[in-house]
Amino acid sequence: MPSTSHWLDLFPGLKRLPDALSSTLIRNSVVVSLPAGSRIYGPGQAPDSYLLLIEGTVRVQQVSEGGREIVLYRISAGESCALTTACLMGYEDYQAEAIAEENVRAVAIPRETFDDLIARSPLFRRFVFTAFSARVTDLFRIIDQVAFARLDIRVAAKLLELSRGEGSLAATQQEIASELGTTREVVSRILSEFQRRGWIAISRGSLAILERAALEKLSRER
Repeated sequence: MPSTSHWLDLFPGLKRLPDALSSTLIRNSVVVSLPAGSRIYGPGQAPDSYLLLIEGTVRVQQVSEGGREIVLYRISAGESCALTTACLMGYEDYQAEAIAEENVRAVAIPRETFDDLIARSPLFRRFVFTAFSARVTDLFRIIDQVAFARLDIRVAAKLLELSRGEGSLAATQQEIASELGTTREVVSRILSEFQRRGWIAISRGSLAILERAALEKLSRER
Protein backbone atom coordinates (compact mmCIF):
# COMPACT_ATOMS: atom_id res chain seq x y z
CA MET A 1 0.00 0.00 0.00
CA PRO A 2 1.41 3.43 -0.92
CA SER A 3 2.37 5.70 1.95
CA THR A 4 0.33 8.85 2.45
CA SER A 5 3.03 10.88 0.68
CA HIS A 6 2.92 8.63 -2.37
CA TRP A 7 -0.82 8.01 -2.82
CA LEU A 8 -0.40 9.41 -6.33
CA ASP A 9 0.98 5.97 -7.27
CA LEU A 10 -2.61 4.68 -7.28
CA PHE A 11 -3.70 7.23 -9.89
CA PRO A 12 -1.68 6.96 -13.13
CA GLY A 13 -3.37 10.04 -14.59
CA LEU A 14 -2.02 12.18 -11.74
CA LYS A 15 1.50 10.73 -11.77
CA ARG A 16 2.09 12.56 -15.07
CA LEU A 17 1.55 15.97 -13.47
CA PRO A 18 4.59 18.28 -13.44
CA ASP A 19 6.56 18.09 -10.20
CA ALA A 20 5.43 21.54 -9.05
CA LEU A 21 1.75 20.66 -9.41
CA SER A 22 2.25 17.21 -7.82
CA SER A 23 3.90 18.86 -4.84
CA THR A 24 1.03 21.33 -4.51
CA LEU A 25 -1.48 18.50 -4.70
CA ILE A 26 0.23 16.40 -2.03
CA ARG A 27 0.92 19.37 0.25
CA ASN A 28 -2.65 20.69 0.22
CA SER A 29 -4.52 17.37 0.33
CA VAL A 30 -5.46 15.38 3.43
CA VAL A 31 -5.60 11.60 3.78
CA VAL A 32 -8.59 10.62 5.93
CA SER A 33 -9.63 7.27 7.44
CA LEU A 34 -13.22 6.23 8.17
CA PRO A 35 -14.58 3.01 9.68
CA ALA A 36 -17.00 0.73 7.86
CA GLY A 37 -20.56 2.00 8.14
CA SER A 38 -19.63 5.68 8.19
CA ARG A 39 -21.83 8.09 6.28
CA ILE A 40 -19.43 10.10 4.17
CA TYR A 41 -21.98 12.56 2.83
CA GLY A 42 -25.73 12.90 2.53
CA PRO A 43 -28.49 14.87 0.78
CA GLY A 44 -28.38 18.60 1.38
CA GLN A 45 -24.66 18.70 2.16
CA ALA A 46 -22.30 20.75 0.02
CA PRO A 47 -18.97 19.11 -0.93
CA ASP A 48 -15.84 20.93 0.17
CA SER A 49 -13.30 18.47 -1.27
CA TYR A 50 -12.66 16.26 -4.29
CA LEU A 51 -12.46 12.66 -3.11
CA LEU A 52 -10.08 9.93 -4.29
CA LEU A 53 -10.26 6.49 -2.72
CA ILE A 54 -7.01 4.84 -1.58
CA GLU A 55 -8.50 1.70 -0.04
CA GLY A 56 -11.88 0.22 0.86
CA THR A 57 -15.24 0.43 -0.90
CA VAL A 58 -17.88 3.16 -0.80
CA ARG A 59 -21.53 2.67 -1.79
CA VAL A 60 -23.37 5.65 -3.30
CA GLN A 61 -27.13 5.29 -3.09
CA GLN A 62 -30.33 7.26 -3.57
CA VAL A 63 -33.14 7.05 -1.02
CA SER A 64 -36.70 8.03 -1.99
CA GLU A 65 -39.12 9.89 0.27
CA GLY A 66 -40.84 6.57 0.88
CA GLY A 67 -37.61 4.99 2.08
CA ARG A 68 -36.80 2.85 -0.97
CA GLU A 69 -33.13 2.69 -1.91
CA ILE A 70 -31.23 2.10 -5.11
CA VAL A 71 -27.47 1.66 -5.32
CA LEU A 72 -26.14 4.03 -7.98
CA TYR A 73 -22.53 2.86 -8.01
CA ARG A 74 -19.60 1.83 -5.85
CA ILE A 75 -16.22 3.50 -5.54
CA SER A 76 -13.16 1.27 -5.22
CA ALA A 77 -9.48 1.99 -4.59
CA GLY A 78 -8.01 4.12 -7.37
CA GLU A 79 -11.33 5.76 -8.25
CA SER A 80 -13.00 9.11 -7.63
CA CYS A 81 -16.58 9.99 -6.70
CA ALA A 82 -18.52 11.17 -9.75
CA LEU A 83 -21.28 12.77 -7.70
CA THR A 84 -18.74 14.81 -5.75
CA THR A 85 -17.20 15.92 -9.05
CA ALA A 86 -20.58 17.02 -10.42
CA CYS A 87 -21.51 18.88 -7.23
CA LEU A 88 -18.14 20.62 -7.03
CA MET A 89 -18.29 21.79 -10.64
CA GLY A 90 -21.94 22.81 -10.44
CA TYR A 91 -21.81 24.29 -6.91
CA GLU A 92 -24.70 22.02 -5.97
CA ASP A 93 -25.58 20.09 -2.82
CA TYR A 94 -25.54 16.31 -2.76
CA GLN A 95 -28.81 14.56 -3.68
CA ALA A 96 -27.64 11.10 -2.59
CA GLU A 97 -25.60 9.53 0.19
CA ALA A 98 -22.30 7.68 0.38
CA ILE A 99 -21.67 4.90 2.90
CA ALA A 100 -18.34 3.22 3.66
CA GLU A 101 -18.90 -0.51 3.13
CA GLU A 102 -15.41 -1.31 4.46
CA ASN A 103 -12.80 0.64 6.39
CA VAL A 104 -11.86 3.46 4.04
CA ARG A 105 -8.83 5.62 3.40
CA ALA A 106 -9.35 8.50 0.99
CA VAL A 107 -7.63 11.63 -0.24
CA ALA A 108 -9.57 14.86 0.21
CA ILE A 109 -8.42 17.58 -2.20
CA PRO A 110 -9.80 20.94 -0.98
CA ARG A 111 -12.10 22.81 -3.34
CA GLU A 112 -9.62 25.68 -3.67
CA THR A 113 -6.87 23.33 -4.83
CA PHE A 114 -9.29 21.41 -7.07
CA ASP A 115 -10.49 24.63 -8.75
CA ASP A 116 -6.92 25.88 -9.19
CA LEU A 117 -5.70 22.67 -10.83
CA ILE A 118 -8.79 22.38 -13.04
CA ALA A 119 -8.03 25.89 -14.33
CA ARG A 120 -4.26 25.48 -14.70
CA SER A 121 -3.59 21.88 -15.69
CA PRO A 122 -4.89 20.13 -18.82
CA LEU A 123 -3.61 16.82 -17.39
CA PHE A 124 -5.59 17.27 -14.18
CA ARG A 125 -8.71 18.24 -16.15
CA ARG A 126 -8.34 15.15 -18.32
CA PHE A 127 -7.99 12.94 -15.24
CA VAL A 128 -11.11 14.41 -13.62
CA PHE A 129 -13.28 14.38 -16.74
CA THR A 130 -12.19 10.91 -17.89
CA ALA A 131 -13.17 9.43 -14.53
CA PHE A 132 -16.42 11.39 -14.53
CA SER A 133 -17.31 10.28 -18.07
CA ALA A 134 -16.75 6.61 -17.24
CA ARG A 135 -19.03 6.83 -14.21
CA VAL A 136 -21.78 8.63 -16.14
CA THR A 137 -21.67 5.79 -18.69
CA ASP A 138 -22.15 3.33 -15.81
CA LEU A 139 -25.14 5.31 -14.58
CA PHE A 140 -26.79 5.22 -18.00
CA ARG A 141 -26.31 1.44 -17.98
CA ILE A 142 -28.11 1.27 -14.63
CA ILE A 143 -30.95 3.46 -15.96
CA ASP A 144 -31.26 1.19 -18.98
CA GLN A 145 -31.45 -1.89 -16.77
CA VAL A 146 -34.04 -0.37 -14.43
CA ALA A 147 -36.18 0.84 -17.31
CA PHE A 148 -35.98 -2.07 -19.72
CA ALA A 149 -34.43 -5.26 -18.31
CA ARG A 150 -36.60 -8.01 -16.84
CA LEU A 151 -36.22 -8.09 -13.10
CA ASP A 152 -35.48 -11.81 -12.90
CA ILE A 153 -32.54 -11.23 -15.27
CA ARG A 154 -31.29 -8.36 -13.11
CA VAL A 155 -31.61 -10.45 -9.93
CA ALA A 156 -29.61 -13.29 -11.50
CA ALA A 157 -26.90 -10.88 -12.63
CA LYS A 158 -26.77 -9.22 -9.21
CA LEU A 159 -26.41 -12.56 -7.41
CA LEU A 160 -23.47 -13.41 -9.65
CA GLU A 161 -21.91 -10.00 -9.09
CA LEU A 162 -22.29 -10.05 -5.31
CA SER A 163 -21.01 -13.62 -5.01
CA ARG A 164 -17.70 -12.63 -6.67
CA GLY A 165 -17.17 -16.14 -7.95
CA GLU A 166 -17.80 -17.78 -4.58
CA GLY A 167 -20.45 -20.41 -3.83
CA SER A 168 -22.43 -18.16 -1.52
CA LEU A 169 -23.06 -14.54 -0.65
CA ALA A 170 -23.99 -12.78 2.56
CA ALA A 171 -26.91 -10.52 1.67
CA THR A 172 -30.46 -10.10 2.86
CA GLN A 173 -33.37 -9.89 0.45
CA GLN A 174 -33.79 -6.23 1.43
CA GLU A 175 -30.15 -5.53 0.56
CA ILE A 176 -30.58 -7.17 -2.85
CA ALA A 177 -33.76 -5.14 -3.40
CA SER A 178 -31.88 -1.94 -2.56
CA GLU A 179 -29.16 -2.87 -5.05
CA LEU A 180 -31.82 -3.14 -7.75
CA GLY A 181 -34.12 -0.29 -6.76
CA THR A 182 -37.13 -2.52 -6.15
CA THR A 183 -39.03 -3.95 -3.20
CA ARG A 184 -38.11 -6.85 -0.94
CA GLU A 185 -41.39 -8.60 -1.79
CA VAL A 186 -40.60 -8.66 -5.51
CA VAL A 187 -37.07 -9.96 -4.90
CA SER A 188 -38.43 -12.58 -2.49
CA ARG A 189 -40.78 -13.97 -5.18
CA ILE A 190 -37.96 -14.21 -7.72
CA LEU A 191 -35.55 -15.83 -5.28
CA SER A 192 -38.23 -18.32 -4.26
CA GLU A 193 -38.63 -19.29 -7.92
CA PHE A 194 -34.85 -19.66 -8.30
CA GLN A 195 -34.86 -21.91 -5.25
CA ARG A 196 -37.74 -23.97 -6.63
CA ARG A 197 -35.68 -24.56 -9.77
CA GLY A 198 -32.74 -25.70 -7.64
CA TRP A 199 -30.48 -22.81 -8.64
CA ILE A 200 -29.99 -21.38 -5.14
CA ALA A 201 -30.62 -22.24 -1.49
CA ILE A 202 -31.96 -19.47 0.72
CA SER A 203 -31.04 -19.13 4.37
CA ARG A 204 -31.34 -16.27 6.82
CA GLY A 205 -29.04 -13.46 5.71
CA SER A 206 -27.28 -15.49 3.02
CA LEU A 207 -27.71 -17.39 -0.23
CA ALA A 208 -25.92 -20.44 -1.61
CA ILE A 209 -25.48 -20.65 -5.37
CA LEU A 210 -26.10 -24.22 -6.51
CA GLU A 211 -26.38 -23.82 -10.29
CA ARG A 212 -24.16 -20.94 -11.37
CA ALA A 213 -24.43 -21.90 -15.04
CA ALA A 214 -28.22 -21.49 -14.95
CA LEU A 215 -27.94 -18.03 -13.40
CA GLU A 216 -25.30 -17.05 -15.94
CA LYS A 217 -27.51 -18.20 -18.81
CA LEU A 218 -30.47 -16.20 -17.49
CA SER A 219 -28.33 -13.10 -16.85
CA ARG A 220 -27.34 -13.06 -20.56
CA GLU A 221 -30.93 -13.01 -21.80
CA ARG A 222 -32.35 -9.80 -23.16
